[in-house]
Amino acid sequence: MSKILILIGAHLCTAPRPQKEADILAAAGHQVVVRGVWFDPMLVERDRQLLAHKPWRFEPVLDFRPDHPLTNGWVRLEAKLARKQFQQSGKFSPELLGYGARAMLKAALQEQADLTIVHSEAGLWVGEQLLQQGRRVGVDFEDWFSQDLLPSALTHRPVEQIKRLEATLIRQCAYCLTTSQAMAETLATVYQAAQPTVIYNLFPPVKLDYSQIPVSRLPRLHWFSQTIGPGRGLETLFQALPLLVPVEIHLRGAYPDSARAWLEPQIPEPWRDRLVIHPTVANDQLPACIAEHDIGLALEQADPPSRNLTITNKLFQYLQAGLAVIATDTSGQREVLQQRPQVGRLIPAQNPVALAGAINDLIQPIALQTAKASAQSALTDQFGWQNQVDRLLQAAEQALKN
Repeated sequence: MSKILILIGAHLCTAPRPQKEADILAAAGHQVVVRGVWFDPMLVERDRQLLAHKPWRFEPVLDFRPDHPLTNGWVRLEAKLARKQFQQSGKFSPELLGYGARAMLKAALQEQADLTIVHSEAGLWVGEQLLQQGRRVGVDFEDWFSQDLLPSALTHRPVEQIKRLEATLIRQCAYCLTTSQAMAETLATVYQAAQPTVIYNLFPPVKLDYSQIPVSRLPRLHWFSQTIGPGRGLETLFQALPLLVPVEIHLRGAYPDSARAWLEPQIPEPWRDRLVIHPTVANDQLPACIAEHDIGLALEQADPPSRNLTITNKLFQYLQAGLAVIATDTSGQREVLQQRPQVGRLIPAQNPVALAGAINDLIQPIALQTAKASAQSALTDQFGWQNQVDRLLQAAEQALKN
């Protein structure tokens, strides 16, 4: 079997899609190595716990924890200088794409893998360098990287260079994945290339003990992300609160003081006892935590284009946990709800009246029971895990033959 290297730009525990990719490829008999970047001691511990029973290995390319000050300071200085030079002269440097681009390339050359799969902006540059040396390269467009920025950030990012890297990799990589049919069609059209293989952000089936879920007198709504903050649809939820019948709102994510200062003024006084903030948990604990609720909120925005086209982890995790779903009408989420409309409601983004109406309608006992039952069967009928496994392995086998 082959040696496969997967490059990510952060902690392993924050990268569920590469984890699943590594699991699938290792189970097929390949020797799999994942290389990433460490920043946070708490997340390092989660990485180590996650790796305890994996048949593949992970090593950081760079370690930015406080006890590695030399590496930390030097790389950060390089990135600062690169940004200043870009703003002054427009000169491109791989340091603009994220910490560790050159270290990633060095690691990739040392690993001598039969196939190197990249998952980040920095990885795009590494992939191009490897292609120029005749190496086999794969790319996963988890996001449409050049179109994943708000307008306020565009002037500070090397967007045209990222587009050029995307065009090179989508045209030259035999192993090319993305997250939705909407994304695949758009990328193929924009870059005049073959459509990437669509691998939905599904997870392997897990057994959940619903008898252990605590009983609540009110319906429970759930939303989660890496961080609680603006630009994630929560503003619409808060604006909808005065229009709702009583429910519990559960938010899960990192909650720094800045987020608290942003969030608390938006919550009407009668709702403060019914809004619960939960910390992040390890990936293997998340399904059980999600299953404690009734309705999952996928309040993605239609801008920037990448957010409109993708289908995030949360939508499939809600379905897997048997929750009804309320999703904003982005191209990616529409792709799921059109195939399985019984699982919930599709609403316009940034419309608190529509959101409140969907919640008030869906918490009615019969509607909620029907949606939750449909969610539990959706992953078998339309979105089977084994289908994703088979497509991914076929893409890898084809790339390794070339």
